[in-house]
Amino acid sequence: MEIVTTILSISLISVALAILIILAERLLNNYGDCQIDINEGARQVTVPGGSSLLSTLAGQGIFIPSACGGKATCGLCKVQVLDGAGPLLPTEEPYLSGDERQSGFRLSCQVKVKQNLKILIPEELFNIREFKTRIARIDTLTHDIKGLRLELLEPDRIRFKAGQYVQLYTKPYSKVRESVFRAYSMASVPSEDRVVELIVRQVPEGICTTYVHQELKEGDELRISGPYGDFYLRGDCDELVFIAGGSGLAPIRSLILDILEKQLPYKMTFFFGAVTLRDLYYLDYFGELQQKHENFRFVPALSKPTPTDNWQGEIGLITEVVDRFVPDGQNKEAYLCGSPGMINACLNVLQAKGFGPDKIFYDKF
Repeated sequence: MEIVTTILSISLISVALAILIILAERLLNNYGDCQIDINEGARQVTVPGGSSLLSTLAGQGIFIPSACGGKATCGLCKVQVLDGAGPLLPTEEPYLSGDERQSGFRLSCQVKVKQNLKILIPEELFNIREFKTRIARIDTLTHDIKGLRLELLEPDRIRFKAGQYVQLYTKPYSKVRESVFRAYSMASVPSEDRVVELIVRQVPEGICTTYVHQELKEGDELRISGPYGDFYLRGDCDELVFIAGGSGLAPIRSLILDILEKQLPYKMTFFFGAVTLRDLYYLDYFGELQQKHENFRFVPALSKPTPTDNWQGEIGLITEVVDRFVPDGQNKEAYLCGSPGMINACLNVLQAKGFGPDKIFYDKF
């Protein structure tokens, strides 16, 4: 009997402590309503406190760019906070220069709304919209890459520049209990303003990529916001060099199609690198573009082709292939999209050939 009494006492104490912890969390995290002043009175919103500034603004229809979904790994969600942000967090420090810190810039995903805030954001962010879409088609492009074609429902049109991206929002599913979002570049051409095409590579244990690859099916509705980003054509040159790997093909495809559609007079070379043949896609597509347009050259390359690939194209790291084909950087601009490792290696090659920093544009996936 004493043992039973002891067990019951311990259980009651545990339950009581759990209740106290829950109550304490609610009291400590109950910040009440907070007011956010945006751009010195241009807009003011009253919001419940307790969430990140990034998600709070999104709830008000103000979408701050964030390629990582608010995990403090991309540094894109910077806003200037004039008052009310609290101390700078260690997670923010790698992404903020000394001048930015002095000016009050913060990562909005790391700033918690606990009190009234005064912030400054670029005016163009007010033009970013949220879109309701339906999945018109899902294509299997490789063993780990899928293509999505989204039909816009509401609003039914989108205006964007080739090379920009959208943020895709998941619904709750087995891996996550609430919606999360990630950034994906648009592969479609701006003139097709009633659809958005995305290319999504499966990332092991990736929350959003798993959702796309395993949960979504044709006919499903999907929420996106955009457009975001400044990876668009500058065009102050005679020749364009495009370099991509994996799903980094998406914005490059959009740029190339837009240029060809507008009949802009640039000479273009597109280098598309992969490890083996099973990692390449759109070979026939870009091969046909090359046949139709004399100003466009397509150079796919494999770094480690297998014997069964029967590969007749370029072999080597994409940096080696670029080095062989591009003699110099005179009157050229380069646009790169892919993994950080690939981009960093290509930057070294291009800079050695005379490409200035104002002639190289990249988007790290």
